[in-house]
Amino acid sequence: MNPVYRKNHSTRNRRSSIVTSQWLVIASLAYTALPVLAQSSQNEQTTAADKAPQLFQLAQTSTDNNTATKKADKPVVLQAVTVRSRNRIEKLQDVPLSISVVTGQELERLQALDVASFSKRVGNVIWNPGNPRQFSLSVRGIGKQAQTDAQDPSVGIIVDGVNYAYNPLSSSVNFTDIAAVEVTRGPQGTLLGKNTSLGVINITTRRPTFTREAYATVSYGDYHDLFGSAVLGGAVIDDLLAWRGVFTAQKATGDLVNTYNQDQTYANKDRLSARVQFLLTPSEDFSARISLDAQPKAGEATNGRSFNKPTPTTYAGNNLSGPNKDTNVNPLNSDAKTRLNRRWFLEQSDYRYEKDWLGNSTRNRINADNYNPIVTGTNGASTELNWQLTNYEVTSITAYKDYYFAARNDEGTPFDISKNGGGLVDYKQYSQELRLSSKTGGFVDYQTGLFWLATDIDHSTRAGWGSDAGAWFASSAQYTNLDTTSSGRALLHDSLSRLNREQDNKYENESAAIFAQANWHLSEPLTLTTGVRFTRENRNTSASALITDNGAGSLLNPSAVNVVNNVNLGGFDSLNAAFKINDTTTIPKGSLGRLQNNQGVLTFVNDNNTEQLAVADKLANKYFGAAITTPGAAYNSLTNAQKALVADAKTLRRTQAAALWNTVEAESFEDTQPAFVVSPTYKFNDKLTVYASWQYGEKAGIAQVVNGYSYLTDAEKSSAYEIGVKTVLLDNTLVFNADIFLTNIKDYQQAVRAVDEYTTDQNTISGAPEIAFLSYTGNVPEVRAQGLEIDGIYSGIPNTTIRFSGAYNDAYYVDFPNSAQPVENGYQGAQPSRDISGETLPGAFKYSFNVGIDYRAPVFTNHEFHTSINTSYNSKFNSDNALSSYGWVDGSTTTDFSIGLGKNKGEFDVSLIIKNLFEDDTHQNQTWNTWSPALPRTASIVLSGKF
Repeated sequence: MNPVYRKNHSTRNRRSSIVTSQWLVIASLAYTALPVLAQSSQNEQTTAADKAPQLFQLAQTSTDNNTATKKADKPVVLQAVTVRSRNRIEKLQDVPLSISVVTGQELERLQALDVASFSKRVGNVIWNPGNPRQFSLSVRGIGKQAQTDAQDPSVGIIVDGVNYAYNPLSSSVNFTDIAAVEVTRGPQGTLLGKNTSLGVINITTRRPTFTREAYATVSYGDYHDLFGSAVLGGAVIDDLLAWRGVFTAQKATGDLVNTYNQDQTYANKDRLSARVQFLLTPSEDFSARISLDAQPKAGEATNGRSFNKPTPTTYAGNNLSGPNKDTNVNPLNSDAKTRLNRRWFLEQSDYRYEKDWLGNSTRNRINADNYNPIVTGTNGASTELNWQLTNYEVTSITAYKDYYFAARNDEGTPFDISKNGGGLVDYKQYSQELRLSSKTGGFVDYQTGLFWLATDIDHSTRAGWGSDAGAWFASSAQYTNLDTTSSGRALLHDSLSRLNREQDNKYENESAAIFAQANWHLSEPLTLTTGVRFTRENRNTSASALITDNGAGSLLNPSAVNVVNNVNLGGFDSLNAAFKINDTTTIPKGSLGRLQNNQGVLTFVNDNNTEQLAVADKLANKYFGAAITTPGAAYNSLTNAQKALVADAKTLRRTQAAALWNTVEAESFEDTQPAFVVSPTYKFNDKLTVYASWQYGEKAGIAQVVNGYSYLTDAEKSSAYEIGVKTVLLDNTLVFNADIFLTNIKDYQQAVRAVDEYTTDQNTISGAPEIAFLSYTGNVPEVRAQGLEIDGIYSGIPNTTIRFSGAYNDAYYVDFPNSAQPVENGYQGAQPSRDISGETLPGAFKYSFNVGIDYRAPVFTNHEFHTSINTSYNSKFNSDNALSSYGWVDGSTTTDFSIGLGKNKGEFDVSLIIKNLFEDDTHQNQTWNTWSPALPRTASIVLSGKF
């Protein structure tokens, strides 16, 4: 038997404040810094305005308009690639880390506007598709996971210095007016901002300048995709105040149409956003940048973009004969094929299993009454202050960000089954960062700082049922019994009709950190980088799950649910199955009363009070016409067959309502978490640098409530080792960087199998001895990733720049004894979990490669011809978190292409952009009976220009 872990469900509250410790840290840092600051003199200073705007001088700049005009017949010598990954503008070749950089120019040429597009242009980064709340990012094959709102992202995202502590903040957003995107792999945190365990994506937008700027882009393409963007900016007060505004709108229909409501398509786009920045430079040694952004609430239909295929009729294995021949037969009891062939559905619509449930995929159709668009919206504000002192720079970033999410889900049919189900999230984060950076040029240069972050998440999971829900969710036995009489059909209808359940989760997380990193220049070629960080984490969660609307079936409630704490439901108690007292006496199914477990001995008690008996009598009168007299008499007058109908309806309702509990608090997660980096670099010359690094980081544990019990998840601990080489070759026309890496993660956070405390306790109360199990976000003992990465830029062909990156990656479970069983192991008697140690992680491909080619050449005296192409390849991967054999997705290659003509000073440009040029149709993900189709090929015409 595979080992299964039982979690401690202590709910003791440990909400001790860390505000005092924050101020102690701030005070100690200030005390340490005072003597250093006192040494500042009046030496010549670099102005803040000079450093703020310009981030990158990539190879792409060598093929911009002017260069292409002057040097059309010669290869271009690469300029220095500069990055901000270490909080200062540095040459990429001097940074001892695995980093990929893509410029905003390249992204704009192919309208690559979102994180999914960014991942196809950098090496060893994976975008794992899902709705705006469920998607995730992986670096080096690690990071694919089901979304838990209490969990930190493993791959961080920073936008203009503001750390996004919640993955959805970067979803459903068009990133426009981008200067560059950097990806840094490995644990981060000793240099700036929030700590991450796998890597960070740093998105930098273009900053305000004192030069007037005004340009616009508009495009129209397939699926009525209308996109518009305008950028305005310049001086408000010369040399004192500048501004920059970016205004973007996009509307598009999706490629799949909802037959139920043909105005609804999947996945449509409906986005309107604005970002305004102000740059204040009152003196040469001080600047302030204020940024405001908003994206009003709008709906995009992403849930439901999937098709169905027949569910296999056998489970794993080949025991189709002999004494165990039935073990592997899948009876399809809860399958759509069984449910849709019930009389209830056959008689009210011509919607059919083969024609519609399966056949919609051939028509690019969905037919669902309640798959409504997911509504999202976000707002943000930040202030960045920079002081240039004689030998130091001080930076302060104060930020706020919020996010709204509301889903409306469906089971995928036009019947009235699921109503208003889905998640509802109201997220807010507040952050403050203070950094002190020394000037470069001496024996040591360093950066140190403080970081504080508080997040507040209100998350509700709602479930609603319609008038057809009872007939859909009833077991075969329940449906057969209830659908035989008019009274049974009324009970079947009312059992779930308009019932609503809501689980409310409240997450309050707070982090405070002190960090420092130094570059020790031991000799001219040898530099040693060291860094340290300590983060104090305080994570608190509370949750409840209650019925918010009883709908039509309130008479079918039990009196109460007493598993976690007493939840009064206002009904009455009756047996859901016959109970044998002795060889001669059996209490019929549906009889008034309940079972009581007294130290393992089950006894029958009928302790319904007068009010509860009155409810039972009302039920007997409503559905069977029994006359109400003395309390309980009407119900007791029912036949055993009628009582059995009531029992089936009550069991159906209670099963769907699932776990219920009043507010409980999870065990808090409180800890001080370290991070370290040690990285020697040896620079042989300007064209060859080698480095090695060790990075260690931790991701906070998770305080969570699962089915009313506390399940505390430990911190995730990552150690990353890397050896790399950075070169400039072929007469400075080729930058080629490579590294080999090894990442070990202890207590990796993802779904694991454990004892279901709620259901097990419920079974004990009812006399069922079996232990139940569930999947929750817990800890995998050990995960490893190892491999090789390359990254480069080549400009040795006239008018052409080629950017490329690739990786071989082996990401696997070193030790994972309690994984959930995949669906094909759902046969009776299967173990509750399985050991998948040694298996490749879900979502991880062995091989990946992408290449971007940009060609620009002068034509017609003052015009420029340009074309760009980006191709991204990945090998096969398993899309199922439980590693189902049905989850394998073939390798795929996706190509985006553009071609255009414009004036060489940018006054006007027209382009044709085609995405998924060769119409790769590889599924995004799949299970044994569903699959999500690839995004189709699309073409659009883009007009842009200055004005």
